[in-house]
Amino acid sequence: MGRLRTWFPDREFFMRSQGQVRFIKISSRVQMTAAGIATVALLAWALSMAIMGWTQYRAQADRLSLLEREAKIATSEERFDAYGDDLNAVAEELEQRQTVLEEMAEMLPDDISTAAKVSDSRGEAAETVAKVSAVFPQARPLAEIEARQLALVEKMTRFADHRAERAAAAMRKLGLDPTEMLRSAPREAMGGPLELLATGPNGKADPRFERLGLSLARMAVLEQGLDGIPQFQPASIKYISSGFGYRRDPFTGRSAMHKGLDFRGPMGAPIYAAADGRVSFVGRKSGYGNVVEISHGNGLTTRYAHMSKFSAQVGQEVDAGYVIGAIGSTGRSTGPHLHFEVRINGRAVNPRPFLENAPNVLKEVRTLSDGSHTHG
Repeated sequence: MGRLRTWFPDREFFMRSQGQVRFIKISSRVQMTAAGIATVALLAWALSMAIMGWTQYRAQADRLSLLEREAKIATSEERFDAYGDDLNAVAEELEQRQTVLEEMAEMLPDDISTAAKVSDSRGEAAETVAKVSAVFPQARPLAEIEARQLALVEKMTRFADHRAERAAAAMRKLGLDPTEMLRSAPREAMGGPLELLATGPNGKADPRFERLGLSLARMAVLEQGLDGIPQFQPASIKYISSGFGYRRDPFTGRSAMHKGLDFRGPMGAPIYAAADGRVSFVGRKSGYGNVVEISHGNGLTTRYAHMSKFSAQVGQEVDAGYVIGAIGSTGRSTGPHLHFEVRINGRAVNPRPFLENAPNVLKEVRTLSDGSHTHG
């Protein structure tokens, strides 16, 4: 302990402002505490870079507008004052930030785009390090940690924005509106205690960290939405006996709207879930006979009708390709077939473009995403 005190003697600084002199004394104990915190923080930094995946971050939809603005950058003068006022408070704030970063960095692969427009704190961070080092040399490690944290935050934000835009582009290719998907996301079943994002001991959040949280939330909603897009043939597409749109009704002979695809097949042939989702209905519906409905989130559902038997239960989570039942001829039907519908917010849309185009579009997106883990 005696040798440590010789390394960190009591230091006294004075600052002159508007004719007044202000003395600042930093004791040996405070200096040793700061050095210890810096060492721990550096080890935590190295550990955070090795962790992959981020658990989850809930964001309110009405705050997504923050993505359209650059986060405010704290000036070097503001940060310099913070170091001068209370060095221990700065150390506590950096520890809090490090905890947030460790949670967020878990989902960070190597693929990070530099094209996205986000804040750039490098200049102000470098100036902060220079000013702090000149007046408080013992605090330089803390200032350098803060600069590295901000660089990682902005790098992660660029990555999240890049991945989100890639998912949105895939949706637009399939005729879906990613903006509407983002709007409908908060209407999905969710809950839990309120735990607001905080990067400092006072409970406030640095705007750059908040921007990162919202970017990651947007990316998660859009990429999860891709899995819910119909992409797996519920039955053999070679045997479509009736398409989507107006047709001659087989019972009345009059023109009538047909809101799905009919897949002709042998009685008892398997019916497959067209996408990942949760079974929301199993039972009978007028005209449809035996029906299974699957909710894929964000207002998108699929309906499977005229079934001869069920192989799924309400509330069950199913993957694309899971067998949910068998072809039959229940309800308003002239023979064994599957009537398949895709509905967005309750409105029936033509399933065929999804079944024909989605596999290739989604394969391209997933290939790029998988490659991001192996190519820096």
